[in-house]
Parts: sequence; C-alpha cells; structure tokens
Amino acid sequence: MMISTKGRYALKVMIDLAEHQSSGYIPLQTIADRQQISEKYLETILRSMVQHGLLVGVRGKGGGYRLTRSPSEYSVGEILRLSEENLAPVACLEHNAPECQQSADCRTLPIWIKLNDMINKYLDSVSLADLLPPLEPGNDYVI
Repeated sequence: MMISTKGRYALKVMIDLAEHQSSGYIPLQTIADRQQISEKYLETILRSMVQHGLLVGVRGKGGGYRLTRSPSEYSVGEILRLSEENLAPVACLEHNAPECQQSADCRTLPIWIKLNDMINKYLDSVSLADLLPPLEPGNDYVI
C-alpha cells in the first residue's frame, strides 16, 4: 500500500479547512494557493469530498468549501479510504476483490489480514483535530 498524491492532498486540504474553519467558506483558489496544489486537480478531490458529505461547496461570490462536521469527527482513515478507495496492503484484501483461489492454502494471508486491520484501526484512531497545531496559550478564549 502506498498513499497517492490524491490521498495526501485530500488530507492536506481537510487540515487546511479545519485550520481556517472560522473563516466560513474558503474559495478553491485560496486553498490551492496555500497548499500549492493545482486548482484543476484540487477541484476533482473536493468534488468527491462534497459528493460523500465530508464538505459543503457553495458556488458564486462568497462561496467556497467548508467542513460539514467538527474536525474531531473526521478520521484520517475515512479521508484516505474515500480518496484512495482502498488501503489494503495486498490485492486479495481490497474491497470487492474476487475470492482468491489460493486463500485456503495461503500461509501469508493471516499476516496481510492483521496488517490491514492494524492500518485501518490506527488511521481511524487519528482525527483531523489531532493533526491541527495546538492553540497558543491565551488564544483559547471562546465566547
């Protein structure tokens, strides 16, 4: 398993939106400039995130993108599975993979199953909020 640029960019964008969530809707160009990602490539990533309910997108003046939930309610696993479609370490464990004819005799299958479980459990245990920089002392006052 190797995380593609699409997965890494999706995570970077979600962190960016979480860091700037108090600014309301963030324009695509602003995100692209801050993250140094092509607007065209970013648009495809964001479209998928909107379609799956992770983001809300609004067109026109004052439009842009924002999170649909609190950063603590997103897991890194959720974001990466959406953008990567699969985090399985081997093809036979991919979602909707055809049944492997050798699985009954495969001596390595238990290793891959355990690794797959460990990867998913770990990534699901890290929230988007965990990746945000800590608040500076004195900047935690909320009205």
